[in-house]
Amino acid sequence: MADLKLWVGLECTYNRVGAVYHSQLHKSGHHKRLDDLDKFASLGAERIRYPCIWELNVKGAEGVYDWSWLDERLHRLRKLNLKPIAGFLHHGSGPKFTDLIDPQFPEKLARYAGDFARRYPWIEDYTPVNEILTTARFSCLYGYWYPHKKDDVSFLQALYNQCKGTVLAMRAIREVTPKARLIQTEDLGKAQSTPTVAYQADFENHRRWIALDLLCGKVTKDHPIYDFLKIGITDDQLTWLVENPCPPDVFGMNHYLLSNRFLDEELELYPEFLRNTGNRFHRYVDVGAIDTGRADTIPPEDVFREAWERYKIPLAVTEVHIRGHREDQIRWFHDIWKAAEDLKKEGVEFEAVTSWSLLGSFDWDSLCTERHGFYEPGVFDLRSPKLQPRPTALSSTIKKLALGNWDNHPIFDEPGWWNKGQRKIFALQGHAPAQKLRPRPGKALLITGANGTLAKAFARICEFRNIPYYSLSRTEMDTANKENVKKVLKELRPWAVVNAAGYVKVDLAETEIEKCFRENVEAPANLAEECALAKIPLVTFSSDLVFDGAQDHPYVESDPVSPLNIYGTSKAQAEEKVLASHSEALVIRTSSFFGPWDQHNFVFHALRAVSNEEQFAALQDIKITPTYVPDLVHSTLDLLIDKEQGIIHLTNEADITWADLATLAVEAKVPEKKSLIQRCTLESLPQIAPLPRNSALVSERCKLLPPLEDALFRYFKELEVTI
Repeated sequence: MADLKLWVGLECTYNRVGAVYHSQLHKSGHHKRLDDLDKFASLGAERIRYPCIWELNVKGAEGVYDWSWLDERLHRLRKLNLKPIAGFLHHGSGPKFTDLIDPQFPEKLARYAGDFARRYPWIEDYTPVNEILTTARFSCLYGYWYPHKKDDVSFLQALYNQCKGTVLAMRAIREVTPKARLIQTEDLGKAQSTPTVAYQADFENHRRWIALDLLCGKVTKDHPIYDFLKIGITDDQLTWLVENPCPPDVFGMNHYLLSNRFLDEELELYPEFLRNTGNRFHRYVDVGAIDTGRADTIPPEDVFREAWERYKIPLAVTEVHIRGHREDQIRWFHDIWKAAEDLKKEGVEFEAVTSWSLLGSFDWDSLCTERHGFYEPGVFDLRSPKLQPRPTALSSTIKKLALGNWDNHPIFDEPGWWNKGQRKIFALQGHAPAQKLRPRPGKALLITGANGTLAKAFARICEFRNIPYYSLSRTEMDTANKENVKKVLKELRPWAVVNAAGYVKVDLAETEIEKCFRENVEAPANLAEECALAKIPLVTFSSDLVFDGAQDHPYVESDPVSPLNIYGTSKAQAEEKVLASHSEALVIRTSSFFGPWDQHNFVFHALRAVSNEEQFAALQDIKITPTYVPDLVHSTLDLLIDKEQGIIHLTNEADITWADLATLAVEAKVPEKKSLIQRCTLESLPQIAPLPRNSALVSERCKLLPPLEDALFRYFKELEVTI
């Protein structure tokens, strides 16, 4: 039995909203980066779903093309021996001279397909239209994409046109390349429901197959939804598809966490924004079954097995991706890979599993109807100043799978949240604690400084992310004592260490120099030495106060350090010693914490003061970059799992004064109290430790944290105290 193959693909939606086209290729910058293809080829995949988008290659009029972009890329893929699966429409409606309900749409698509095949006769795999049913629904039933129809007739016309277009396109392609394969993709899940709306779920479960049924010539008068199809498709059209079948050579199943749906007429159980679905008989919500806690879990292998039993044609999973934290992206991919492997052992013809969203995806939170830059990373992360792809842990994982190996990282063995029965639909994104995890030696993360703000946040978020951990106080692990560090590391054998301990009193450090250096220099240096000897990854934290503030723009990682005070000096020395002892350590420089789980932060103090009708003094001549603690912790964990090393700046990247931060927070929460913010200068306040006038940080390596305004919005939502 042949091994399961790895395929890859990059999110390449090119959809139209009104007169505006939305291009994932342009948002990701892939349209400008030829060397992306070398990165893709290095993953060890056999095939790549590659965008050969109709709308992008036609120039003005039908039959007029500019092939230059594709020439360069397809020939590079050929040299790299990464076989393309050519896709023509990806949630699009075609160039401006057509659309999904144009009666001539099928013939126009077929002309492009034939012209394409004559230019690239060596390409053998094709997906003329990605997700025929999904595109028809979103464009002509729900009205999200062009031509923005919302009726059954338009939906069915779009469905028919795409099916006929696929048949004619493959016919034109096979005139040039007789062995060309149709790899037809579709989002595949299953609907469940309450008893009241079971009839609707039954209809949905028949409709989910309809594009494949039409292509296979299976839709005759005894088809379960034949009468529904007749609303918008004529007898002659249905007969044409029966007489001209074009069954896929591979059924490409796109399966997501939200592919399985749940229909529920008990609207009061759900947020208002979800209560907009229904039919002539009932109003109901249509939500991801995984979100509700009310539906039976349907394992992916059950969904895939149904497809095999229905069609008996080779299968592939053509999109595997979730929006989530790094370990869950890997856990989900592994779940799908394992399901495919198990079915292959049962005798199912399972060809491949595809790691989708190589470069991540943009604006899918609005179904690609808006341009606000919402980004989900994938195999590569584009959140860098120049959109340069940074490989994530998913990259190394799929490389190993391509070679038949599974990365046995301890946290990947923990179940994803979808396997733990957690109701997610009402959860705050990633900050509510889940069930208590039991750490085991050799399987857990070690967090130092258990009683501090940062360590508590790490513990809380590890609970949420199903990452087992030990959180140790100074009495349980004295990091300034090398023998104690060695003993604890030997006993617990953590897969990584997060050093969240340290001396934090900037003014007091000027007189408690020995204590400051013991906790901020000796302790992380000891950890670095012992972690390096034991080959344990380490992350430790530094500060914006390693800089003197002499420059008038934010500091990047490569700027030379020049601290003004004892605290900053201790952090600068710690950076040097840690990286000298442990070259693979990760040092996070950050600044000015605020978060929802403690009251020891500037934003909370400002809001509490003005709420109590008290004046609040804030410096207007010192610039900082505030950092929202949950964002910091999540991104640090992702970077640790990605095995990043060296110095990285992590802040919410707002170049702002303390006074401006106080004003911003008060204006957002209690704007009527803004006059209570008292702007003052550094000279007007008593100070011991000299402070830099500008310690703002930005990163030249990666920009992972959202903007400050976004962080403040979530902070107010997540506060656990009443101000």
